[in-house]
Amino acid sequence: MKNLIRNSFTWHAGPPAWGPAVVAGLGCALPLVLGLFTAHSGFLWASAGAFQAAQANPLHRFGMLRMLLLTGLGACSAGLGFWAASHPLISLGIFAAFGLLLAWLQRFGSEAGKLGIGLCICLCLGQGQFGIGNLHNPYAVAMLFILGGLWVMLLAFGLRGLHGLRMWPYMPRFLAILKVLKRHAQRLPRQQWRLHALACMLAFAASGLIVNLAGLSRGYWLTLTVITTLQLEFQGSLVRALQASLASLAAAGLLIVFGHSLQSPPTMVMTLLVLVILSRALQANHYGLFVLQTSLCFVLLAESLAQDWHLAEVRLLNALIGVALSLTVALLVHGLRLQLNKPSKAEDNSRQPL
Repeated sequence: MKNLIRNSFTWHAGPPAWGPAVVAGLGCALPLVLGLFTAHSGFLWASAGAFQAAQANPLHRFGMLRMLLLTGLGACSAGLGFWAASHPLISLGIFAAFGLLLAWLQRFGSEAGKLGIGLCICLCLGQGQFGIGNLHNPYAVAMLFILGGLWVMLLAFGLRGLHGLRMWPYMPRFLAILKVLKRHAQRLPRQQWRLHALACMLAFAASGLIVNLAGLSRGYWLTLTVITTLQLEFQGSLVRALQASLASLAAAGLLIVFGHSLQSPPTMVMTLLVLVILSRALQANHYGLFVLQTSLCFVLLAESLAQDWHLAEVRLLNALIGVALSLTVALLVHGLRLQLNKPSKAEDNSRQPL
């Protein structure tokens, strides 16, 4: 039994981070409680910005710098998604660009990939929330997102003060960081990265276009299902891509059952705050588990005040379309990889002595 419990927590590196978890919980609690009293959807964007900023550990050397980076880039991504939701061609281009950005960041390791997946999630939420809440201005969405992030940074300053740390750390040596990232990227074969970038661009752009043209309600259930399967380590393995798609579909089903059982927004908010604290305290170190963990929390934050959880078929249909699209792109890229590897095999056979 002890080995089972120990193995179940191997995905988390080190002891639970309760300090950042409390910051994340308090950061999301204030906008969610204000949203309960006012029923205004703008506070949901503030809670999303708070959760995005809380992904960085403020006690680390570059924690405050990462919080500032996550808040600013996340606000731009959410605003872009909200702005492009009414323009099919612009939505296609932006989603393709973010797919390429995700593939490029994944090339530099898991930490850079976590930054990319956070920005893509903010983009998906921005597009999916268009026309649902009380906001109709992408600049307002971005500003409320930034306010939530700044509120978490204020709490993080207090946490650093309690530990006797500097309020703002020394600036890093960017040249040294760039050298490390360059060496990490050079280990990856160019053909593998290019095929992965192509898959990310095709799948993410197609998902954004489908949501836009079909006018799907809460389209982030579709786009997030697609983005959770776009992992660099799945390239060349259809089995792992299928497993990731089924895991995303199962997670969506669990979320639908969870939301349907908690029809009361106050109960949903209270349960969500507990999940946010536990999620941040036991943040996954593995990239794939981090993607699934973060996506679930963002979806619950976006729908914490929703009154239409009884429309489960809409959310489930979006998730099914996302799984079908992901598997289709995976099959296309797999076939292209086989075609590209055929000439090299033929040349190797022709060089062998008779």
